Amino acid sequence: MASTTNSPSTLLTLPNFSIQTSTFLPKTSQGSIFKKKKPFNFNSKRVVSCKASNGKQNDADHTSFLNRFDRRDILLGLGGSLYGATSLVRDPFALAVVPIEPDLSSCGESTVDAGTTCMNVPCCPPKLKDSKIIDFEPPLGCKIRYRPAAHLVDRDYLYKFESAMERMKALPVDDPRNFMQQANIHCAYCNGAYSQVGFPDQKLEVHYSWLFFPFHRMYLYFFERILGKLIGDPDFAMPFWNWDSPCGMTMPQIYLDPYSPLYDENRNLEHQPDVLVNLNDGKSFVKPKKKDDFYELAKREQINSNLYVMYQQMVRSAKTASCFHGAAYLGGCVSETDIGCTPEPRGGTIENGAHIAVHKFVGAKNPPYNEDMGNFYSAGRDPLFYAHHGNVDRMWNIWKTLPGKKRHDFNENVWLNSSFLFYDENANMVRVKVRDCLDSKTLGYDYQSVDIPWLRSKPTPRRSRPGVGRGQDRGQDVAARRKSKNRRGFPIVLDKVAVRIEIPRPKKSKKKDDEEVLVLQNIQLDRNDSVQFDVSINDDEDDDNPCKPEDAEFVGSFSNLPHGDNCHSETMLSTNLYLPLSEALEDLKINPFEDSIVVTLVPKEGEVSIGNIKIDYVC
Repeated sequence: MASTTNSPSTLLTLPNFSIQTSTFLPKTSQGSIFKKKKPFNFNSKRVVSCKASNGKQNDADHTSFLNRFDRRDILLGLGGSLYGATSLVRDPFALAVVPIEPDLSSCGESTVDAGTTCMNVPCCPPKLKDSKIIDFEPPLGCKIRYRPAAHLVDRDYLYKFESAMERMKALPVDDPRNFMQQANIHCAYCNGAYSQVGFPDQKLEVHYSWLFFPFHRMYLYFFERILGKLIGDPDFAMPFWNWDSPCGMTMPQIYLDPYSPLYDENRNLEHQPDVLVNLNDGKSFVKPKKKDDFYELAKREQINSNLYVMYQQMVRSAKTASCFHGAAYLGGCVSETDIGCTPEPRGGTIENGAHIAVHKFVGAKNPPYNEDMGNFYSAGRDPLFYAHHGNVDRMWNIWKTLPGKKRHDFNENVWLNSSFLFYDENANMVRVKVRDCLDSKTLGYDYQSVDIPWLRSKPTPRRSRPGVGRGQDRGQDVAARRKSKNRRGFPIVLDKVAVRIEIPRPKKSKKKDDEEVLVLQNIQLDRNDSVQFDVSINDDEDDDNPCKPEDAEFVGSFSNLPHGDNCHSETMLSTNLYLPLSEALEDLKINPFEDSIVVTLVPKEGEVSIGNIKIDYVC
């Protein structure tokens, strides 16, 4: 969809009371945009709360999913700790709070849904004679190997890396260490090949939850170990794509030689260097047709924008584990209405942000699936994928070093004991638990030390004139001058028109360590659509110049990369978006006692419905 920055906006001023999700489409022409698709179901079964419930610090960081269990626990009179129940009967009222584990025996073909057709993809690992599974043990006494930035490697390193990749691709096709077999691991865990152990009707998915970082860390770990084994260098370390730094914001040159084993033909040819990645939405902003002063200015603007995006996703909006890692994901979900089901597939700030943006930037534009990096089932087929996720993994390391009392991983056993299966460098199948991979140095690797310029990219208010960024005064100013002719309640269908809506703030008092959070609930979209919209607060009403990441009013984005095992299930995705506001409110000098803020939603790509918007506190 083309950019919508010139579209008019609508201001919705809501009364200061709790808003519940509607169960009908608004009677406007916007409802017609879904006439060729299955209608949205606006039943509000995901209107949730972010409050802590059982006194544990990390539970306070969890999503409303865990809190919903607490309330259910009380209603059923089960008592005790949430994680104390070890065996519960599977019935409509039973809890199933168990770690996630793939069932190897149930592995079947993955599926990719292109809307009108369904493609089956054989992604399961080869069946070997020795099916024994060994438990992972971190290496002992090994020296730390340092993964280098891809744009800084020398010729000797490149020769070694290409030799390792070439040998991996030359392995027999039934060798689980073969490059395509390794690529299929990502496909199997992302597109429904595995069921969960103990729950054969529930597919396993490692994206959009707190499993994202641990799975990909260990996936890259074993891939790297295999490369080192093939060239006889146990200390070999793969490069990372340093896309969060100006010198690394284009595709690394070492992956662009058509005669190199690092090359992949399924990439967007319009995004070759020196086109810069856009870390907010994956679209190219700078096209070097003519390198004049305007081009150089546009290039600097894109670099600065990317740095502000990184500050937003790593500092401003990632102060707790649930914000950074994403929603809790437990075993035992039978259906979307089951109490044991994850109520919201929701990724953390980096997964939902720069991670998806880079996938979109690299993937080919060719229909129907945007292979390779543009779709999860095929992403592992591009050697650049592993460099991309090396930098994603590096973000996990950096996040835990930033200031803040809550920048630490979850400590719940249901997360720590979730596990994955991989093949090691000796073709042994290994079971790895999340608790095994919390520290990369324990695994024997770290990252080359490079500058982190986005730490110095704190956004500023876009205007300083009186009345702007002053909470209620600003909200009233917008409301007075932007009265809507088509006043409507929730759900909001967001497609081509920017929407402004005044949201009441909680009446309860805010504690010292509380994080004020904007919650967009019951976001519904087609899983197969590429979707993007931006969110800002107390923004100027000029729609010809919407907020950008460098503006303090900008508080985040929502994006979706098409994927999933949707051929035999519901194609509509329902999720929530949590955007921390505390730092933005402080930057905008919004009085903590003001009773509302104005939220602006700017569609960039695709169509979504939003069931409700509210503000809550996360302790």
